[in-house]
Amino acid sequence: MEFFKIKKDIPFMRFALVFNVISVVTFILAVIFLVVKGLNFGVDFTGGTIMELSYSQPADVPKIRDSLAQLGLQEVAVQNFGTSRDVLIRLPLKAETSTAKLSENVLASLRQADPTVELRRVEFVGPQVGRELVENGGLALLFVCIGIVLYLWFRFEWKFGVAAIVANLHDVVIILGCFALFQWEFSLPVLAAVLAILGYSVNESVVVFDRIRENFRKLRKSSTIQIINNAITRTISRTIITHGSTQMAVLAMLFFGGEALHYFALALTIGILFGIYSSVLVASPIVMWLGVSREDLMPAKKETLEDGRP
Repeated sequence: MEFFKIKKDIPFMRFALVFNVISVVTFILAVIFLVVKGLNFGVDFTGGTIMELSYSQPADVPKIRDSLAQLGLQEVAVQNFGTSRDVLIRLPLKAETSTAKLSENVLASLRQADPTVELRRVEFVGPQVGRELVENGGLALLFVCIGIVLYLWFRFEWKFGVAAIVANLHDVVIILGCFALFQWEFSLPVLAAVLAILGYSVNESVVVFDRIRENFRKLRKSSTIQIINNAITRTISRTIITHGSTQMAVLAMLFFGGEALHYFALALTIGILFGIYSSVLVASPIVMWLGVSREDLMPAKKETLEDGRP
């Protein structure tokens, strides 16, 4: 399906240096924000108290947040759990208050608004568990990156693998940099969104790389720059349709999904936008600068004599 038919190739590679300078500056700023401000880790990583409550009727989540805010609990995650009558509350650690006392204060405050509320369970997530989640999350990112490089190396050529991993790390660091800059809460759903963006971004890179490989076989008289420009231009329609549809679904979660999905959808929104940019305007120029050629993708076959000798 091709809604947007572009007859003349767009000279993307003419502006490759400009786009990559922008990418480098953005990447450096993101790293600075990560180092200076750091991530605002949620209860999943820092430790805290998890409470599961049950109401006799559908719970008013915004009202629950207001009740907790009156107790001085601002950084609290409140969401429906299972049904509209079940609520899950994640409370951060408070040095001056024990876990038992904190849960009692929260339950007493909520019962003033609705005496029918019942406490189902209380769990304490220690800082040690949080540190393990941070380490495991970092390992997950590392293994995903290694898998992407190996996949592209075997499917195309090592230059494509290097270009893809640079572009994908560019996306991940910028997402983390945005969360560090604005101090948005970084939780397990956000980590899941970052891992999803890695796979999403590499999918777009594979589409462009596959068209570049096809062009090397078809456009034998064209230069590498012309081949890359043609590949990107020919995939623009697919990119607009695919990413436009995905972005609409993610924006629906962002605006109408409530507090529980807000940062998850926000990470996906940022990742999709930069994933399109990096796959087209970061990965492709790197492949060009690494000197990809027709010989890399189509090795010359050795001619043999009639008696079978090379």
